Amino acid sequence: MTYPVFDGHNDFLLRLLRAPEQREQIWLKGDGEGHLDLPRMRKAGFAGGFFAIYIPSPEAHDSPDFETMMDAPPYDLPLPDLIGHEAAQPVALAMAGHLLWMERAAKGALKVCRTAAEVRACVANGTIAAIMHMEGAEAIDPELDALYSFHAMGLRSIGPVWSRPTIFGHGVPFRYPGTPDTGPGLTDAGKRLVRACNALGIMLDMSHLNEAGFNDVAAISTAPIIATHSNAHAVTPGARNLTDRQLAMIAESDGLVGLNFATVFLRPDGRKSADMTLEPMLRHLDHLISKLGENRVGFGSDYDGATTPKDIGGVEGLPVFLAALEAHGFNAALMRKLTHENWLAAIDRSLVARPG
Repeated sequence: MTYPVFDGHNDFLLRLLRAPEQREQIWLKGDGEGHLDLPRMRKAGFAGGFFAIYIPSPEAHDSPDFETMMDAPPYDLPLPDLIGHEAAQPVALAMAGHLLWMERAAKGALKVCRTAAEVRACVANGTIAAIMHMEGAEAIDPELDALYSFHAMGLRSIGPVWSRPTIFGHGVPFRYPGTPDTGPGLTDAGKRLVRACNALGIMLDMSHLNEAGFNDVAAISTAPIIATHSNAHAVTPGARNLTDRQLAMIAESDGLVGLNFATVFLRPDGRKSADMTLEPMLRHLDHLISKLGENRVGFGSDYDGATTPKDIGGVEGLPVFLAALEAHGFNAALMRKLTHENWLAAIDRSLVARPG
């Protein structure tokens, strides 16, 4: 049986940002690189997902030295410096522009969705549903004027941080072993950001936020707690993964966690190597389901932003992954929930304005 797959996170826009002159080849035809392109998405049953606007650091955080360190735990990588909104906004605007261009260029095959109803309609009729997301709020100014501007462009999901600090809060480092208890909580500006997102109906993503910031969002926000691409700390004890206490808070809020396909967050040994079986993915899913229930777990692949297991690779590997889930004993009802139904329900609950 085949299932449409809705995905909580990808970094495809970063590929377009780095090679804008090649974007037609990359998006419409596929260049043989990366994890995503339109032809492979359609062939693999990729129903849609969150397309991240991410501001790269000036220094090469993915340099060979970092790659080597992340494949030889223990490691504790230094975080890049804060990036101000003046520098970040032109980059974010360019990436938003690429997503809107993708919609035009796809000629009906992809739609940038601004409401939960639009997402559901796209999944039902086979149009790829794209949600504009910010992975890190560097482009948002202290007065939040840019939040309203990007919302008008289609922004419907935001993570206050991507690991490095922002004016809104602090992220978790790339550290193994480690915990998410790594620093202070949200700033006053971060608390204003949470309330403004609630009022606008913008989903708040906890995936890179540290534990104190997570606690602050849980205390302030009137919306479900969502982690678009995170895994279980009990299985892989890296700082980026969620503790059982955090999972309990997500369950209490009727939120959702999207399973991250990144090897470094899956492997019990914390290594980045793609040379692994799919068994750790099953262990993480089993743990997440045991803590969150069958209705609050989905996928958050991190495609085009991470190393994935060799047997999956890019979006073309989704059928292999789904076959492994069925072989693991997941029945058709649970498969529908994990692949798309849980995300659609979470979006229904989240893209709703909630004045504080």
